[in-house]
Amino acid sequence: MSDKFNTPTEVVDLTIASGVTKANRSFNKTFLLSILAGAFIAFGACASSLAIHDIANVGIARLVAGCVFPVGLMMIIIVGGELFTGNCLMVDAYYEGKIKAFAWLRNLTVVWVGNLVGSLLIIGLVVLANQYSYTNGALGAFTIKVALAKATLPFWTAFGSAILCNILVCVAVLGASAARDVASKILAIFFPIMAFVASGFEHSVANMYYIAAGMAAKLNPVLAQKATELYGISAQSMDALNVTGFLSNLIPVTLGNVVGGVAVGLLLYFAYRRNKH
Repeated sequence: MSDKFNTPTEVVDLTIASGVTKANRSFNKTFLLSILAGAFIAFGACASSLAIHDIANVGIARLVAGCVFPVGLMMIIIVGGELFTGNCLMVDAYYEGKIKAFAWLRNLTVVWVGNLVGSLLIIGLVVLANQYSYTNGALGAFTIKVALAKATLPFWTAFGSAILCNILVCVAVLGASAARDVASKILAIFFPIMAFVASGFEHSVANMYYIAAGMAAKLNPVLAQKATELYGISAQSMDALNVTGFLSNLIPVTLGNVVGGVAVGLLLYFAYRRNKH
């Protein structure tokens, strides 16, 4: 046992205990905390888009986004919240026999919906604040571009990218569990999340914001015209930004996130917990 941080074995024990707590939490509290988490991730996505929307170099833009986006998970870990991707680690509590499969799946379903509600609430406020008009509408045009790229990703590309994403997100969550003070938790979160964003991997809750934000921005004819001027996106292409396009991304990305999170959880369980039995 370390005096300064929790060991990997202790982190797995904490993950199991957290899974039990999450599974037994009331519907109302779970849903409220999921709305909060969805809003926090949306803040990170919103801020990162603003930070990079006028940067031409893709590598630098992704690095800057990677430096800004982690604030969302930091707020969740420090303030509290139920995040779909992190809750995939509840597999450890399930495999330990501490929770039932139904309780885990119920939690994931409620949290996914709550995260979506939180994302949509932030989009509504961002539209009200007229943020997408920044830089003469360039931010709105960029928002449309990002959303369209995600809504038109092939299924297996989105699925594979989502697996990679949640490996890193769950490592960030586990790293935060290893840390015993706020500053260390922030550092543990920052680097894995920066890596996933800079790599362009797909995160279901972040995409709830990105794609829905593009759908909202395209409804403004000025922003839609700006997207055509800056990126050559035709009105016909923007038609892909609809509920079907939204779900065509969210379905494979959600499934891929589950696979990535469960893989990390089980590998650590087998490495550090199984020998206890």
